[in-house]
Amino acid sequence: MPPRLYSRYTFCTAQKDDAGRSFLSERIPYGYRALPDNRTHIVKQGDTLWTLAGRYFQPMERASGFWWVIADFQPDPIFDPTLKLEPGRVLYIPSVRTLLERVLAESRRDEEPV
Repeated sequence: MPPRLYSRYTFCTAQKDDAGRSFLSERIPYGYRALPDNRTHIVKQGDTLWTLAGRYFQPMERASGFWWVIADFQPDPIFDPTLKLEPGRVLYIPSVRTLLERVLAESRRDEEPV
């Protein structure tokens, strides 16, 4: 079954090992880039990646599901989204345009990791 549209696994491929077990290839995250339309968010008590994605990517359907974009987009990526965010931490948020035209772009399949 292929990954859902806009899944963080969209750019993985299904592969089989020598024993015939299926697995996904490594996912190349879209890491931080200094772009003119980036936004910054200072974490407040109770903020989560899910609530921030819902707020900043609001025009998108199922906006909270893009929490992984915020996690990947940090200069020091967030690898465990279940950990509480430290109040006062500065997070970098890509714009919806960046999300659609760069992070989710089909042309990313040919990119090398940054």
